[in-house]
Amino acid sequence: MAQGSETVRIGTRGSPLALAQAHEVRDRLVAAHGMAPEAIEIVVISTKGDRVQDRELKEIGGKGLFTEEIEAQLLSGDIDLAVHSSKDMPTKLPEGLALTAFLEREDPRDAFIGKAAPTLDALPRGAIVGTSSLRRQALVRRARPDVEVVGFRGNVQTRLKKLEDGVAHATLLANAGLRRLGMADVITDLIAMDVFPPAPGQGAICIEGRTGDTRTDALVAPLKHIATETALTCERAFLAALDGSCRTPIAGHARIDGDTIDFFGTILTPDGTVSHDIASSGPAGDPETLGRTAGDELRARAGAGFFESWT
Repeated sequence: MAQGSETVRIGTRGSPLALAQAHEVRDRLVAAHGMAPEAIEIVVISTKGDRVQDRELKEIGGKGLFTEEIEAQLLSGDIDLAVHSSKDMPTKLPEGLALTAFLEREDPRDAFIGKAAPTLDALPRGAIVGTSSLRRQALVRRARPDVEVVGFRGNVQTRLKKLEDGVAHATLLANAGLRRLGMADVITDLIAMDVFPPAPGQGAICIEGRTGDTRTDALVAPLKHIATETALTCERAFLAALDGSCRTPIAGHARIDGDTIDFFGTILTPDGTVSHDIASSGPAGDPETLGRTAGDELRARAGAGFFESWT
């Protein structure tokens, strides 16, 4: 545990969604081990991605924007474990850290919240869709090249406030996050994954810990959901093969069916005009190879010029 204390300290970002996820982990630890809730402290840590709100994510860095400060405190021993949204996690972690558990995944679909129309298809020509995700921007442009897409930074509540204020006519958010916040009532449509594939890791909470910290590993072991871990191992390998970051419009989702993994992945140009898809299956016992092979195949199929368009 943390230096000089028996208290378990969970590090997290301070957004309402991040706090909801940290509290979910705390509640599961309490239930699994019969611990007193006050024996688990939730430590809020400010990250660069939270502090810098006036620029697009692609302009200030990659996925590490939401993890670096938390990981520094994990490495120093100031916290015992960190709770993250899996889709925010870089594929390369700092030396000495590892993803030690994935909780059971929520519905990974994207939710559409529309003011001018209830669905993406029903939006009038020229409508404004706000989203900070390059993947969502590219997918919207692919589906509706006649609408305008604008950047939309901030936590869930901030983005919904912008929508109410008329900054945009619609936005997209993760269904899983809205459900965890008890805000599913704002959703006007859930977009099918074959039309709007999710980000790798979307819908899954992960726990990060120090390698070799057997005590904390034992603490989080009952929270592990093996099917989710298998699926995300595949998705993260796909992302790693493509060198995915916040600069890259990439979608990918793996589904476990008995002893088989079914995987679907997409890469797009930011304007949505060119995309490449892949569907593949493999043994559930080797998810990393399936994801990496799918990523390598898409990279080869698209060619070097495709990836240069991202920069």
